[in-house]
Amino acid sequence: MSERLLPASPNWYCSRSSDTSPKGVFGFGAKSSVYLVNVTAASPVIAGELKGHRERVSGFAFCRYPGQEEICASSSDDGSVKIWDSQKQATLKEHKAHQSTITSLHWSPVVKDLLVSGDEKGIVVCFWHNRNETQSFFPEPRTIFCLSCSPHNENYIAVGYKDGMIVVIDISRKSEVLHRLRGHDDEIHALAWCPQPGEEELLPRAEETAEAEVANGRKVPDGERGCYLASGSKDQTVRVWSTARGKGVMTLKLPFLKRRGLGVDPTVKERLWLTVHWPHTRPTQIISSCFGGELVVWDLTRSGKQKWALLGSSSEGQNHTRIVFNMSSVCMGESRELLISTSMDRDVKCWDLETLDCCWTLPSLGGFVYSLTFSPVDTGSLALGVGDNMIRVWSTLSIQNRYDTKTFWQGIKSKVTALSWHPLKEGHLAFGTDDGKVGIYDSYSNKPPQISSSYHRKTVYTLAWGPPVPPLSFGGEGDRPTVTLYSCAGEGVILQHNPWKLAGEANDIDKVIRDTNGIKHKLSPHTDLSWKPDGEILAIGNEDGSIEILQAPALRLLCSIQQHHKIINVLRWHHEHGSQPDASHLLASGSNNATVYVHNLKSIIETPSDTPVLVTEPYRSLVGHTAKITSLAWSPHHDGRLVSVCYDGTAQVWDVLKEEAICNYRGHRGRLLCVQWSPVDPDLVWTGGDDFTVQEWAVSKQEHTKPPKGKKSIELEKKRGLQPKPKAKKKKKPAGKGHVAGDQGGRGAEEGASEPEEEQEDVPVKTEHTPTTAAVSKEPRCRQPDAIVSEKNRNGGKGFSFVARESLKDEKQREKQAEAPVKKKKPRSILPLSTSMDHRSREDQQRDCLTLAAVRHSQALPSNCVPGSGAHIQLGLFGDRAALYTMFEEEGRSHIEGGHYESLNSLLLWKGDLAGALQVAIEKGELTEHLVAVSPMAGYQVWVRAVEAFVKQLCFQEQYVKAASYLLSVHKVYEAIDLLKSQQLYREAIALAKARLLPEDPVIKNLYTTWAAILERDGHYSNAAKCYLAADSTYDAAKVIAKKGDVMSLKTAAELALIVGENALSNSLALRCARELLTAQDWLGAREVLQAQESLLGHQLVFCTSELLHQCLAGAELIDWSSASSHGWTVGSGVPFVDAVAVVWEREFGVSSADVDKVKLLHQQVKSVENPAATANIPIKQLLFHLSHDLTLAVLSSVALARGETVTAMLGALTRCRDATHFTLMRELCRLLLPKGMQSVSSLKAQLDHTDTHSIAAVQSLEAFVCYFQLYEMWWNQSNERPSETQPEKAALPQPSVAGLQRDAQNPSEPAAVNGTGPQDTADEEQGAIPTEEGSDTLEEEPCRSQEAMLASACAVLISETHAALQTTRSVIEEIQLRLSSMMQQHLHTAATPEEQQKELHALPESGSEHEATAASQSGASTAESTSLTSLIASVSEYNKQLAEIPEHIKRYPFPDVIECCLVILHMGRDSASALPEDLQRRCLALLHKYGTAASVIKARHKFCA
Repeated sequence: MSERLLPASPNWYCSRSSDTSPKGVFGFGAKSSVYLVNVTAASPVIAGELKGHRERVSGFAFCRYPGQEEICASSSDDGSVKIWDSQKQATLKEHKAHQSTITSLHWSPVVKDLLVSGDEKGIVVCFWHNRNETQSFFPEPRTIFCLSCSPHNENYIAVGYKDGMIVVIDISRKSEVLHRLRGHDDEIHALAWCPQPGEEELLPRAEETAEAEVANGRKVPDGERGCYLASGSKDQTVRVWSTARGKGVMTLKLPFLKRRGLGVDPTVKERLWLTVHWPHTRPTQIISSCFGGELVVWDLTRSGKQKWALLGSSSEGQNHTRIVFNMSSVCMGESRELLISTSMDRDVKCWDLETLDCCWTLPSLGGFVYSLTFSPVDTGSLALGVGDNMIRVWSTLSIQNRYDTKTFWQGIKSKVTALSWHPLKEGHLAFGTDDGKVGIYDSYSNKPPQISSSYHRKTVYTLAWGPPVPPLSFGGEGDRPTVTLYSCAGEGVILQHNPWKLAGEANDIDKVIRDTNGIKHKLSPHTDLSWKPDGEILAIGNEDGSIEILQAPALRLLCSIQQHHKIINVLRWHHEHGSQPDASHLLASGSNNATVYVHNLKSIIETPSDTPVLVTEPYRSLVGHTAKITSLAWSPHHDGRLVSVCYDGTAQVWDVLKEEAICNYRGHRGRLLCVQWSPVDPDLVWTGGDDFTVQEWAVSKQEHTKPPKGKKSIELEKKRGLQPKPKAKKKKKPAGKGHVAGDQGGRGAEEGASEPEEEQEDVPVKTEHTPTTAAVSKEPRCRQPDAIVSEKNRNGGKGFSFVARESLKDEKQREKQAEAPVKKKKPRSILPLSTSMDHRSREDQQRDCLTLAAVRHSQALPSNCVPGSGAHIQLGLFGDRAALYTMFEEEGRSHIEGGHYESLNSLLLWKGDLAGALQVAIEKGELTEHLVAVSPMAGYQVWVRAVEAFVKQLCFQEQYVKAASYLLSVHKVYEAIDLLKSQQLYREAIALAKARLLPEDPVIKNLYTTWAAILERDGHYSNAAKCYLAADSTYDAAKVIAKKGDVMSLKTAAELALIVGENALSNSLALRCARELLTAQDWLGAREVLQAQESLLGHQLVFCTSELLHQCLAGAELIDWSSASSHGWTVGSGVPFVDAVAVVWEREFGVSSADVDKVKLLHQQVKSVENPAATANIPIKQLLFHLSHDLTLAVLSSVALARGETVTAMLGALTRCRDATHFTLMRELCRLLLPKGMQSVSSLKAQLDHTDTHSIAAVQSLEAFVCYFQLYEMWWNQSNERPSETQPEKAALPQPSVAGLQRDAQNPSEPAAVNGTGPQDTADEEQGAIPTEEGSDTLEEEPCRSQEAMLASACAVLISETHAALQTTRSVIEEIQLRLSSMMQQHLHTAATPEEQQKELHALPESGSEHEATAASQSGASTAESTSLTSLIASVSEYNKQLAEIPEHIKRYPFPDVIECCLVILHMGRDSASALPEDLQRRCLALLHKYGTAASVIKARHKFCA
C-alpha cells in the first residue's frame, strides 16, 4: 500500500534473525514482524511484511531448496515457530513444541522440509513440516545461543552454547554427540559451515596453533570425510574446526581497530557480538564482525598481518558505527556476491564482496515516530523525530539513493517528540525532547546542537517559529531576531526562546497574554500552538478544549473557540497561496474526541471586535475517526484539502469545503502520531506511528474512503497485546508446622507471584505464561481426595469411617492442648556470653573463684588473665568498672554478630553512652521509639539528628503519617507537610497545614492546587472543584466541573461561575448546557438554565424562536416533535411567523417596540454570534438552530421597525435552506414567513425606503424566490390536470438540472422530477417525493388572479437579464480557475515525458467537465485546441472587469437560476394546455442564446427552437 517505507529496526542480540533467499529477498525480524526487502546492487525495495507473531522475532531463515526459495520460517519469544510463503505473505504451518524461549533457528540446506530450532533450556527441536512431525533432542543441559545445519550431511547439526561449548550431533542416531569442541571461553554467537565439503585446502595450516593438536571428541576413521566449521565467540576469537577430527585447526584473534566515523556515542556502553559468515562462492574466506561495527574478511590461506582486510576502507563513513549482529549473502550472477549486514546502529547495509565497498544503506527506526516536518527552504528534506533518541533528516528527492538519510544524536538523551525547521535559514532544525530539552541543530555541520538553558519540566509537545512578542519584540530591526522559537510542553507552558541567545532565559508568553488582556484568573494549561503563515495571528490550544486566537505582537485576544471539550492535540492554519479568498483563514483543530473541526475566522481577523468573541459553531465538522486525533496537515497543492491521523491507526484525507471524505490509508499496524503532505507531489502523503515506521503513500491509490467504524482500533489493540497483563497471585499464609504441603503451597505461591512482575517490566506479556511453582503449589490440595479414596479402597470400603474417627480424635487432642496453660518463653539474656560460663563444670567454676581472689587481693595477676575478656569474661561482673566495661564490649560485639541491636543499645545505655547507642541504632536502622524518647538527654542537636534518622526509617517502613508527627516534634512543620505531599497524602497534608500555618501561607494554596490537578487527572472533578474553591481559583473550579460535559455538570458549573462572579464563563457554560437540552428537546430545561443569566436574553429569544419553529415544522410533518417538556406557545394559522413570534416575545419576555434601545442591544448580541454557511451534509438539528438564529434577527429587526434588515434576515434563512439542498424545508419556511405569497412580499416592499438600494435588492430576491416556488407549483398543477397520462410523483420542489430539462424537452408530456446533482435513475429521483392530493400544503394562491396572470407575473420577476449576466460570469470565472488549477497540477507531474504532457494538455478541454466546456466557449476558444496559460489568465481578468461593472447590491443577494427558469418556462410553453405570451417566450429564448452557453443548455435550446 505504501510507495516508500522506513521500517522498524532489526532485532538485537539474536544469532540469526535475518536471512537472504537465493532469489535475492532479504528478510529480517523487527519487533514482532518480519520485513522483506528485494535486494539489488543498486537499491533496496521494501517488498512486504510478515505479521502474525505476538512478541519479538528471535530467528528467521529461508529455505534454500530449489523451487521452494519463497518458503521461510520465523521463531518468536511467544514460543511459536511459523512457516511462511513470502510471496503470498501468509502462514503455512506452525508449531509450539518448545516450552522455553527460542534462541536459534536454521533451515536445513539439504533437507527441504527440515526446520531446526533451539531454546534456552538446551532443547533442539527438528520439525519436518511436510509430515507435520516434530522430534526433540537434548544433547547438553546448557543454554543454546546458536545452531547451524550442515550443508553437506543432512543429519549433522552444530550447536553453540552460552558457556562456550560447541557440539556436533547426528539426529539420525538419537542425537548422538559426534564432537564436543572446547576452546572458547564465552558465549558462542554464530556458527558457519564451509560451503565446500572436505578439509584438504586448510590441512597444511593445521599446525599453526598449539591447541590444534588437542582432540575434542571421538576419533573419526580416515575414510570418513569431514567439513570445516567456523565459530565466533564473545571471547574475541574466531575459530575454525575440523569436524572430521573433532579439533580446532585455526584461531583468529580480532584486530584492534581505531574507531571510524562520526556516529558513535562514547557514553553508550555496548557488549561485543562476534558473528561470522562463510560466503557461498569463497570457501577460503570468512567474514566476521569486529569491536565497533567493522566487518573483517579473513583469508584462511594466508598468515600474519596480511590475513585480514577491512570492508569499506576505500572511503570514510561506509562502516557500521555499532556492533553487527547478523550477516547473510546472495549470489547475483556467476561471480558477484552481495553481503547484507544488520547492526545496532539501526542500519541495514549491502556490501559487494568483490570490491569490499558498501552498495547501499537502508536506515531503520528504533522507536515511535513522534514528529515529521518538511524543510520550507531545502525542498524535500524530511526531518523525523524518533523515540530512539535520534533525529533523521531524509533527502526524499535524492535520485541516486532513495533512502539518503543523515542521523543526529549528539546532545539528545531522550525521545525526540517535536521538530520545526527554521523558515528562513537553510539547515537549521529545532527539536524538543521527552525530558523537556529544546535545542537547534545545523544539519549541514557536524557540530553539537545549541541547547536552550530553559528546560521544560515535562515532554515538549510542539515547536513553532514565529514573530517575536514582548519583550523580544522591543528594539530595532538589527537588535532582535526576525523570528523566535516557541515551545509548548506537558506542564502547559509556552516559552519563547531567542535563537540568537539560547543561553539566555526563555520567556513565558502567559505574562504577555495576561497583561495585554487584563486577565486575572489562572490560564488553562496550553497543549499546542500554531502561527498563521503570515505571522499576524497565533492560535493556542488548551487542556480544557478551548482555542484562543491572539493578535501579534501584543497577543490581544480576538476570540475564544469553545468547540472541543477535551484536550487540544493539534492546530493547523491553512496555507496562504490558495485560490479561494476565505481559505487562508481556515483553522483546523483536533482533540481527544474523534472529530476534526474547521473554523473560518476571516471576519474575526479582518474586522476584530473590541471585546473577545465567543465562537461555538464550526465552519466544518469532519466526522469519521473513532479515536483521538494526533496530527493534521493541509495540502499545499489544493484549497481546503486536509489529512488527519488518529489513534484508530488510519490516515484520512478530507475535502473540507465540501465536507467530504476522499480516501483512508490503513497501511500502519499501530496508532498514528504524525503526518506531512509532500511539498512537491500533490498525491503523496507521509505518516509515522508507534509501529516504528514512516510510510509514503499515494492518495489516488487507496481503496477505502472513510475510516473503519471502530473495528480497526479493536484489531490494533489485539495486535499490541492479545491478552491482558498477568496478575500477581496473592501470597498464601503458611500453615502450621504439621502441614508440610501447606508450607510448600505457600512458598510456591509467593515465588509464582514474583515471576510475572519481572517479565512484565522487561519483556512483553506472554499469553500462555503459567509459573511452574504456582502449579506445584496446587498439587497437594488436589491429591488429598485421591489419597482418601485409595485408602478406602484398600480397606474394603471401611476406611472412610476410620479416617473420620482419627480426625475427631486429633481435634479433641488439639482442644486439650489449647486449654492447657502455655509455658512462657524465657527471655533472652542481655549478657549471654558471661551467662554461658556459669554452665561449665564444677572444677572450672572453682578455678574462677581462685582467679577472682588473686585479681582482687593479690598484686600479681595470673598470666594471660584479663577480667571481662576472653576466657575470663564472666569475671568482669565481679571485678572493677574497667573489667565490667570490657565485658560489655565483648558482649556488644556478640550482639552485633547475632543482630541483637536492642540488647546492644541496652548495654550502651547502662554505660551512660546514650550518643553511642543512638549512633549504632542510626547506622543499623534499628532506632526505636524508646531511644528517640530518651535522646533529648544527650542534647538538642543529638535529639534532632535522632528524630530525622527515625523519620527516614519510618518512611522506609512506609509509616509516613507517624514520620510527619515526629517531624512536628522538632518543629519542622514545612518538612512534615512536604513529606505527606510527596507521598500524595494530600488530605492529611492539608489538614496539617491548616492546623499549624497561617491562613495566607502560600503552601496551603499550593497544596490545594496540586491536589486538584491530580484529582482532575483521575476524573474526580467534584473534589477537584472543591480544592480550587478552597484555593480561591474560582475560574478553575467552574471549568473542572464542566469538564465532564453532561447536562448536570454544565448546569452546576454555570451556577458556580455565576456565584463567584465569573460572568463570561457562566454565560458560556449556560449556553453549552442549553444547547445540550435543546438537542434532547427539553425546552423548559433550556429556558430555566438561560433565565439565570440576565445577559443572555438574546439567546433566550433564539431558543424561543427555535421552539416555535420546531412546533410549526412538526405540524407540517417535517420533523419529530416531543411536547412533553415544551411551553404552551402556539402560532395561529395564516399569521406571519415573524408577527407570531413577536407576540410571544412581548408576552413572555417583555420585548416590544416600546423599548427600541433594548431591542437594538438584543439585536447586537444575537448578531455577534456567527454561524457557518450551510452545506449539503449539515445535520437537520444544526440547520434548524441556525435558521432559528436568522429568524430571531428578522423578528428583532421587525420589532425595531428596521424593515430592510428584516427582509435581509428572512432572505438569509431561505438561502441557508437552499445551500443545505433542503428544498422541502425551504418551501415550508417560505409559507411560514409569507403566508399570502406575493401579497405578503408586496406588503413588505411597501414598508421599505425606496432610496435604500440594498433593501430593494433584498426584497426583489425574496420576491424572486416566492415566484420560483410559484413557477414550480404551476408546473406541477399543469401536470396533474392531464388525467390521460401517468404522472410521476411530485418531488418536494428540488433544484432542477439542465440535463433533466433537456430530457423533458424531448418528451414534453412528462415533466420530470430532477435534482441538483445531475441526471439520475428514476428510482433515485422519486425518493422522498410527496404525492399530490387535493388540499396539499402548497403556497396559497390568490383567488382573484388567473393562472396565466400569475405565470406572467412570476416570469417577469424571474427573467432578469442582469442576474443572468451575473450568474453566467461567475460560473465562467469559476470554471476557468478550475482549468488553471488542473493545468498547474499536470505540470507538476515531472515523471511524464514532454510528449505525454503536451498530449494531456491538448486533450484537457475535451476530457474536462461540462463546466470546462462552458468556460472554453465563453472565452472564444475551441474545445479541440489547447489554451495557453496567458490567454486563460487574460480571460479571468476580462470577466472580473465585467463582474465589477455589475452593481454591488445586485451581487450581494442570491437569486434563482435565471437560465433554469427560462428552460422551465419554455417547457411549460410547449404544452398545448397553457398559453404563454409570445414576447415572454422570445425573452426566454433570447436569454438562452446570450447566456446559456453550456453544452447541455445549448442542446436543450435547440430542442425548443425545433
